[in-house]
Amino acid sequence: MGFFVYLLSLFLYFTFFGLQTVCGNSELRVLMDMKAVLDPENRILSSWTSDGNPCSGSFEGVACNEHGKVANISLQGKRLSGKVPSAVAGLKWLSGLYLHYNSLSGEIPKEISNLTQLSDLYLNVNSLSGSIPSEIENMASLEVLQLCCNQLTGSIPTQLGSLKKLSFLALQSNRLMGAIPASLGNLRTLVRLDLSYNRLFGAIPVRLADVPYLKVLDVRNNTLSGSVPPALKRLKGGFQYGNNSGLCGVGFSSLEVCTASTNMNPNKPESFGPGTNGGITKDIPESANIRPHCNNTHCSNRSKSPQIGVVFGVIAVIVTLKSVAGLLVFSWYRRRKQKIASALETTDSRLSIDQAKEVYRKSASPLSNLEYSNGWDPLADGRNGNWFSQEGMQSFRFNLDEVVSATQYFSEVNLLGKSNFSAIYKGILRDGSVVAIKSINKSSCKLEESEFLKGLNILTSLRHENLVGLRGFCCSSGRGECFLIYDFVPNGNLLQYLDVKDGNGQVLEWSIRVSIINGIAKGIEYLHSHKVNKPALVHQNISAEKVLIDQQFNPLLSDSGLHNLLADDIVFSKLKACAAMGYLAPEYTTTGRFTEKSDMYAFGVIVFQILSGKRKITQSMQLGAESCRFEDFIDPNLEGNFSESEAAKLARIALICTHDSPNQRLTMETVIQELGKCSSSTHDSPNHRLTMKIVIQELGKCSSSS
Repeated sequence: MGFFVYLLSLFLYFTFFGLQTVCGNSELRVLMDMKAVLDPENRILSSWTSDGNPCSGSFEGVACNEHGKVANISLQGKRLSGKVPSAVAGLKWLSGLYLHYNSLSGEIPKEISNLTQLSDLYLNVNSLSGSIPSEIENMASLEVLQLCCNQLTGSIPTQLGSLKKLSFLALQSNRLMGAIPASLGNLRTLVRLDLSYNRLFGAIPVRLADVPYLKVLDVRNNTLSGSVPPALKRLKGGFQYGNNSGLCGVGFSSLEVCTASTNMNPNKPESFGPGTNGGITKDIPESANIRPHCNNTHCSNRSKSPQIGVVFGVIAVIVTLKSVAGLLVFSWYRRRKQKIASALETTDSRLSIDQAKEVYRKSASPLSNLEYSNGWDPLADGRNGNWFSQEGMQSFRFNLDEVVSATQYFSEVNLLGKSNFSAIYKGILRDGSVVAIKSINKSSCKLEESEFLKGLNILTSLRHENLVGLRGFCCSSGRGECFLIYDFVPNGNLLQYLDVKDGNGQVLEWSIRVSIINGIAKGIEYLHSHKVNKPALVHQNISAEKVLIDQQFNPLLSDSGLHNLLADDIVFSKLKACAAMGYLAPEYTTTGRFTEKSDMYAFGVIVFQILSGKRKITQSMQLGAESCRFEDFIDPNLEGNFSESEAAKLARIALICTHDSPNQRLTMETVIQELGKCSSSTHDSPNHRLTMKIVIQELGKCSSSS
C-alpha cells in the first residue's frame, strides 16, 4: 500500500509540474515557430534557442512585461528574409511588433488579427504582397499601422474604419487600388493618413475631412478626381495632393475650380477613353458620396449607379496594366536604394547643393513622419510645455523621414561605428551637409521623460568651436530610438594618431599637437563655465576617442552632455570603459562622483598621450616628464622636431593635472593661461619670442615640480 501511495504521489508531482512546464514554455514554442519562418537559415536569430528563456534578455529583440509575458518584438533592420509568421498570433500579450526595414515576402497572415492587445504594427519597407487582411478590424487596440513601401495589392478594406484607437495609418508606396473608404472617417483619433504613391481613384471622402485630430493627409501620386472637401484647407501644408490631375476645389493653390461636370460626378475616376466597361469586382470599398442601401455584406442592385459601371470599367484596365507597371516601379525603387549608398562615399563635410539635390532626387524616402506616436514623444504638443516652448528648441527637431533619407535606410555602408547601446551613421541632409547620426536605443535613455527632455535641452544649448556641433534630434517610437544629428568630422578621432609605427598612419607635427591640446582645453573650459543659457557641465567621459579631428586638424570634443540623456546603467558601462583606458580619476573609487577635477585628470592623460604618441601611459613616461628627460616621454616619430620649452611646460601641466589629489590639480582656466604663455616661445615675431634665460627658468619649473 505504501509503495502504491509513493507511485501515486510521484505521478501527481510530475503531472502537476509537467503541466506547469508545458504552460510556461508555450510562448517559447511560439517564438521558435516564428524563428523558423522569419529566419529559416538561422543567420540572424541564433540567440533564440529552444532551451532559453525569452524573458531573460538573451533573446535578441524580445522584451517581456511585468507578468513575464512577451510584450514586444523589435527586429527592425535585421535583414530577415523570411515571411511574417502566422504563429505570432500565439503571443496574446504582445503590444508591439516591429519587423520593418527587412526583406520579408509573402502575404500578411490573417491570424495576426488575433493580437487584440497589439498597439503598434510595423511591417513597412519589406517585400510583402497580397491584400490587406480585412480581419485586422479585430485588433481593437491598434494605434499605429505601418504597411508602407511593400507590394500590397487590392483595395483598402472598409473594415479599417473599425479601429477606433488608430492614430497613424501609413499605406503609401504600394499597389493599392479602388476608392478611399469613407469608413476611414470613423477614425476620430486619426492624426496622420498617408495613401500616396498608389493607384487609388474616386473622390476624397467628406467624412475623412472632418476627422478632428487629423494633421496630415497625403494622397499624392494617385488618380483621384472630384471636388476636394473644403474642410481640408485647415490642414494647410499638411494636406498633400499633387499629381492627381482629376482633383478640383476652391481655396487650394494648385487646384482648378470645379466645373459643373466634375461636380455631377465627384467619384469619377480618371478617364481612359470612351466606351470603357468592365466586370464586377467585389472588394471595391464605398466612396465618399455614394450611399448604397446595403449592409457590409449584401447590397441590392438598385444601389449601383451608372458611375459605378465606369469605376468597374477602369478596374479592368488597371488590372491589365498593373503587372507591367508595378514591376517597373518596384524594380526602379529597389535599384534606387542599392545605388544611392555610393553617393555618400565622401570625406568632405559638405556636398554642393546640386550634388545634394541629386542624392535626394534618387533617395527621398517615401516614409511619412510617424516618429511621434503615442508610444514615446518627449516633445508632444501640450506636454512638458515649459521646456518645449523655449526659443530655438523647435528648430532642432528632425523627422524620421529626414533621418532615413540621410542614412539611406540605415545602410551598413554608412555605419561608422557601433556599441552595445548606440550606432553612428554617416548621412547627407537636404542642404548638402554631411552629418553623423548617433542612434540610441530607447531602453538606454532616461526613463523619466522630463529628465530625458531636460537632457535634450542641455545638448541644444552647447555651442563652441571645440565641441562637435549638434544639428538636431529625432525621437522615433516606431524604431524605439532617439537620433542625435551632429556635424560630420572628417579626420577621425585622436586615437587614430597614436601608436603610429613604420609609416602606418599619420605622424602629427609638433605645432599641430600643441594646437590640439589648446583646443581640447578651450572646449573643456567652455563646458565647465556657466553661461547665460547653459549650465556648468562635467563631461565625464573625456578620452582620445572622444576628441575628433576636423579638416584643419582642430580638435572637437564629442558626446558632451550626452550622459544627461542616458540611463544610469549605460553611464556606468561607459565609465568602466573609461577606467580601463586609464582616464578615470583615482578619487572616483571612493567618492563615486564626477567633478571638474575628474575631467582635469582625463585631460592630463590626453596631454601625455599627445606628447608621447602612445595610447598607454607608463610610469617611466611620468618619471621622464618629472626630470625633463624628453627621450622618455616625447614621441620618437617626431625625430627631435619639437620645442623643448613647450614640451617642458606641457609635461608640467600633464603632471599636475594627473596628481592623485584632486585639490592639487589645476583648473582649466589656469591651464589655458599657462598654455598662452607656452605658445609665446615660438611666436612668429622675434620680438615676441622668449629669451633663453626665460626658457631656462621654465625648464627649471619643470624639474622643480617633481
